[in-house]
Amino acid sequence: MIANPILPGFHPDPSICRVPGADGDDYYIATSTFEWWPGVRIHHSRDLVNWRHHSYAVTRTSQLDLTGHPDSAGVWAPCLSYAAGRFWLIYSDVRSILGAFKDVHNYLVTAPSIDGPWSEPIYLNSSGFDPSLFHDDDGRGTGKTWLVNQQWTHAPGKHHFNGILLQQYDAEARRLTGPVKNIYAGTPLGVVEGPHLYRRNGWYYLLTAEGGTFYEHAVTLARSRAIDGPYETLPGNPLLTSWGKRTDGLQRAGHASLVETAGGEWFMAHLCGRPLEWTGPNAAANDPAAGYAGLHCPLGRETALQRIRWREDDWPEVVGGHGQQPSLQVEAPRLPPHPFPAEPARDDFDATSFSGHLNALRRPFDESWVSLTERPGHLRLKGRESLMSSFDQSLVARRQQHFHCRAETRVDFEPEHYQQMAGLVAYYNTRNHAYLHVTRDPDSGERVVALHVNRDGAYSANGAAVALAAGPVDLAVEFSHDSYRFFHRQGGQAWQPLGEPLDTAMLSDEFATRFINGFANSFGFTGNFIGLACQDLSGTRRHADFDHFTYLAK
Repeated sequence: MIANPILPGFHPDPSICRVPGADGDDYYIATSTFEWWPGVRIHHSRDLVNWRHHSYAVTRTSQLDLTGHPDSAGVWAPCLSYAAGRFWLIYSDVRSILGAFKDVHNYLVTAPSIDGPWSEPIYLNSSGFDPSLFHDDDGRGTGKTWLVNQQWTHAPGKHHFNGILLQQYDAEARRLTGPVKNIYAGTPLGVVEGPHLYRRNGWYYLLTAEGGTFYEHAVTLARSRAIDGPYETLPGNPLLTSWGKRTDGLQRAGHASLVETAGGEWFMAHLCGRPLEWTGPNAAANDPAAGYAGLHCPLGRETALQRIRWREDDWPEVVGGHGQQPSLQVEAPRLPPHPFPAEPARDDFDATSFSGHLNALRRPFDESWVSLTERPGHLRLKGRESLMSSFDQSLVARRQQHFHCRAETRVDFEPEHYQQMAGLVAYYNTRNHAYLHVTRDPDSGERVVALHVNRDGAYSANGAAVALAAGPVDLAVEFSHDSYRFFHRQGGQAWQPLGEPLDTAMLSDEFATRFINGFANSFGFTGNFIGLACQDLSGTRRHADFDHFTYLAK
């Protein structure tokens, strides 16, 4: 069986593709990475059941410069495809997201292998986000390639999501060519985005996302005999949604892509979320009539798979579940099992390259601020700007992927004053994080460990700082369902809590998203990270050394 989500934790907007091979096929999924570096996370499977992180596609600043990008901007909705013996990857670079405007640029990179090297980017357009490439095998040998993307309009009185655009891509000229046509306006669900095109039995199928990426999210399908329409919407649409259903299991289902196995079985990869906290009046019954207030998804938007079958009238439907609702357990395809070795929970930083589970904010790993070699067996961070900066943060973090988990580290840090800090952070974005760190007390000058919380931009201490003896300090954070708490110790003594337990709601998409006068004041599209951080607000780049980083699911 396929156990959903197949990619737990922050892995939204999945684009799935199959690559035929002599000894079996490979399946890859690309997901959005937003402001996190490297860009476009790629997972691999041979059986659609077992998945592991494989690589990143955007790894050079010449391909993407995220400096100064706001929270939840950056890489949106990549599209990965394989054609003519090459991998093709389309991605959006969204540079501003607030108010009536979206400043977004769409690019294409290609590679002979999923491992690269990935090319320098080819600029495509800036008319909207969620671009997707479709390689048309129409049976006539024309082999045309097409780009579809959401069109954004800022015009007052207009809905910002203004349909799906289609334009041909000329691979030899490396540019879009020919007329631009708006081929689909969407349905009354609204917010049409995330388009992908497919061809089957003489029909062109346009798969889109609608309803917005929160609880109203849905997968909409339309079809046409001609690639440029007109498109007829699936009777009884949407194809998939969790809206109005029970709030346990998979929620926020939408933004999908399709894949067919060599044996003719079809599956749909889609975005989803697993919410915590039911606070409505019918909480005991988990009744959707009680509404969605109080739900939050600290793990962010994840990726799941559903089985698809085709009816005699050439319309698809979701198998299992309750009609349009996604299932937690899905019948696996008829493929040989291919499990991967378990990954170690502890990183001792003995390698000279970074684990694929570790990410940075907006900037690549660079010896100017992070090193695995300056002190062998340690990760060295050189203090830079605050955790609220969107420019130069010294933060190395991994996704939280389990509701019950614990992370530990040991930090060797000798700050000279209170502007220098290093420690362990639960980090959603610049405005929402909790930071257990070693620093100096601003009054006494003692070296202390302190817990500071930034909640929606309001900065405060949680509990009193604790004086430290000389030497390294062990730090830990433990998540338990909808709360989490920090701990510290020295010299092999028992772990001691610092501060009161915190709620995971502050580390969720729902909490981070704010609307003022109908426009977004902030967005939350990512998920919680647990990481190692170092700041030196005086500008002297005082460094901290981390002996290990352990992440344990409980």
